[in-house]
Amino acid sequence: MPKREKPVAPKTAAPERARGGRARSVSEIVPDIGRAAFRRFGFVQSSVVSRWGEIVGERYAKVTAPESIRFPNGARSNGVLTLTVAGAHAPMMQHVTPVIIERVNRFFGYAAVVRVVMRQGDLPAPKARVAPQPFVVVPVELGESLRTIADPELKAVLESLAQGVAAATMLPMPIGKIS
Repeated sequence: MPKREKPVAPKTAAPERARGGRARSVSEIVPDIGRAAFRRFGFVQSSVVSRWGEIVGERYAKVTAPESIRFPNGARSNGVLTLTVAGAHAPMMQHVTPVIIERVNRFFGYAAVVRVVMRQGDLPAPKARVAPQPFVVVPVELGESLRTIADPELKAVLESLAQGVAAATMLPMPIGKIS
């Protein structure tokens, strides 16, 4: 006698939750994403890392990078700032430790750091600066047609596009066989 299969009930889709709220910009979302990682390494504010050059000055930021800030249990003051220092700059940085403590505390607005620990190590390579595009004169025939546009944003975008087209037409064409 053949086995009878039980009838299968159709699956009901889970109720879809209502979408709502406003659209958020990426700059608003990124601090939320990085917050857990930064807190894991002892940073109350991610801006300490991102604004290190502004906090201590470019001279010291070139040879140091903040690694962590460790606070006593249950406190947000009297912390220990750990810095990664490039190579032979550690002795010099030992001498300017009071200046670094003062500048970091000024950034926080209270006595967040009371001690600095330095560790020699490699710093991340600075990002290469991109050279600005050379200014290209918009051809007269394109410039005349843009003067009639009233919307300033649209006009700026179209001028930028016209400059890109003009720059592309000025590029030398390769001579030879394309394989």
